[in-house]
Amino acid sequence: MHMEQSYCFIVSEDALLVTSQNDKLGIPCQADLKRIEIALHEPLRIGRLYDIDCIAARPRTEELLLELPLGFALIKLRQLFGLIDDESYHFALRAAHILGWRKNNRFCGRCGSEMANVTKEVAVQCSGCGHIVYPRISPAIIVAVTRGNEILLARSSRFPLGRFSVIAGFLEPGETLEECVRREVKEEVGIEVDRIRYFGNQPWPFPDSQMIGFTAKYAGGKITIDNHEIVAANWFRTDNLPDIPPKDSIARRLIDDFVQGNTSNTTTNFGGI
Repeated sequence: MHMEQSYCFIVSEDALLVTSQNDKLGIPCQADLKRIEIALHEPLRIGRLYDIDCIAARPRTEELLLELPLGFALIKLRQLFGLIDDESYHFALRAAHILGWRKNNRFCGRCGSEMANVTKEVAVQCSGCGHIVYPRISPAIIVAVTRGNEILLARSSRFPLGRFSVIAGFLEPGETLEECVRREVKEEVGIEVDRIRYFGNQPWPFPDSQMIGFTAKYAGGKITIDNHEIVAANWFRTDNLPDIPPKDSIARRLIDDFVQGNTSNTTTNFGGI
């Protein structure tokens, strides 16, 4: 791999280092990094983009990114959507996922020895017992529940003030995806659903999820929340939507699909990032 010709996805906390020229953002290469003298910690090869090798790494010293010279910027991953091309954005998410996994797997869970990078694939291997570990992917469902011309939206205690979204939750051992949909909806808002249909999926490296989207129809029950994880939930029409997630998320795609599927001509309130 020719490092100077490689794209370098440098992640610091939850932000990506990008080049900035004439209001256009891009992914730096190794030659760019020499201009700001950033030393990389354990760079990992993560594939090829536009037939160019890509590496992911964290800076050895985070302080070097605090005062970047002209032509560089550090931007939150969640804010990058739409500011760089889609392929680069997806690689940025891949880089963040892999680097977060590597940071959490420095030592073997079996014997405690140090883990080393495997050269031919994205994996680490124990220097003591040989145990191999691959990046963790945690599947989670996310579902848009509708009732006629209404959609169920809930507010998590973790959301920004005023933000509502569709129901989501992690898959449990021994559970099908459809069973997970029914359980999560029942646990979070107390209602039953049926006619569950697959919608789409999205990598979500915050820290290591794969969001698997569904639509479902209301089948009975009254909205009941625990006021702990879910602090508010209600049915909404297209003309009274609250603040909703930004366009980089599958949650927003599910809500937009509901809006597009309704014939109302009223104005929709789309919340910002």
